[in-house]
Amino acid sequence: MRTPGAYVPRLVDGAVRDALNASGAVLLEGPKWCGKTWTGMTHTRSAIWVGDPTGDYLIRRQAVADPFSLLAGEQPVLIDEWQDAPGLWDAVRMAVDRAPGPGQYLLTGSATPRDGVVSHSGTGRIARVRMWPMTMWEADLTGGGVSLGALLDGETPSTITSSWRFSDLAGAILRGGWPGTRGMEFDAAARLPFDYLQSVAYADATAIDGTRRAPARVMALLGSLARNTATVVTNTTLARDMVAVEGEGVSAKTVADYLDVLRRLYVLHEIPAWAPALRSPVRLRSSPKRVFCDPSLAAAGVGATSASLAADRKTLGFLFENLCLRDLLVYAQAIRAGAFYYRDETGLEVDAIIAAGDGRWMGIEVKLTDNGVEPGAESLLRLARKMTAAGQQPPSALVVVTGMDSFAHRRNDGVVVVPIDALEP
Repeated sequence: MRTPGAYVPRLVDGAVRDALNASGAVLLEGPKWCGKTWTGMTHTRSAIWVGDPTGDYLIRRQAVADPFSLLAGEQPVLIDEWQDAPGLWDAVRMAVDRAPGPGQYLLTGSATPRDGVVSHSGTGRIARVRMWPMTMWEADLTGGGVSLGALLDGETPSTITSSWRFSDLAGAILRGGWPGTRGMEFDAAARLPFDYLQSVAYADATAIDGTRRAPARVMALLGSLARNTATVVTNTTLARDMVAVEGEGVSAKTVADYLDVLRRLYVLHEIPAWAPALRSPVRLRSSPKRVFCDPSLAAAGVGATSASLAADRKTLGFLFENLCLRDLLVYAQAIRAGAFYYRDETGLEVDAIIAAGDGRWMGIEVKLTDNGVEPGAESLLRLARKMTAAGQQPPSALVVVTGMDSFAHRRNDGVVVVPIDALEP
């Protein structure tokens, strides 16, 4: 297909190309409005628009009645929003089985259907690639200069002074990384995240599987998650917050169900705890750290504005961490590494761990201003000592990512300080 004229290249493009070269089909999955369709169009030669309303949704009805009849286009074939006709998944899997070869189909999806809708996981036939809203580097909001991949290789960064101020940081959080808002006036762009959460609560949470879910409860949960973004929060705490908003009890089963829906809509992402192979016992915590797919949704969930963030630096700090973690998740995928967090029984916690398959790893602490650099560095050095003593190989780098008033440099203790506007893949 012809590349969309206004398409901005994305980091995920490389992962999509690699997956198409290796697998018969690829699923490009991620939240609504993050750019999956346009990215898919750049890698395919024909398309099936499952959500096209023409002819009373003729394509969708055909996909339900005879999915194989839609797969005859020039390959690779884009199948946009496949989950609206789940039978396409098994049809693609069988088509790849019948005529093996890479790069035949690219499916996009903004929701994961409930278990049992498809008969096979697609393992070995359909590769999965996760997509996110744009990072600050992708959106040209920052100049970069300090490569995450180079840090993981043990390289020393160049000295780069941050040019960011509060207004830059608040704007990046409140607007988010939605491709459709690039170039919009700030007030219009900042409205999208509020509308997005309303759509999730009043439409998507029920439409995903037809199960009625109370919009007020979904909004209450989103608000609680926003207040606790980038933390390890228990379902009990979430339920208590929902009761405070609604005034009536919420069961643990309901909380678990609603959390599952938000994950399946790619609104919520759970960062797993790091579990390195250690030769001596270190008791690690395993509960996931929850973040929104984009910091603008967390900001919308707490009703944040530029004025409120200026007055409440604690909330700004949590939202800034969500911003950094979104970008780190994207950069880690681009350099073929995993993204985790660390927490153990002693209370030692490190915001992010980037780990490669060959054993290389780096620890990252996120701090809003330079005032947090010293305690962040102490935590990172403590982790390095603990891991080395437990038999883990030493870190490739220990990094404190800051929001404002800093410059990229390596401290005398080896810890690297990197302003967020200097970070790139």
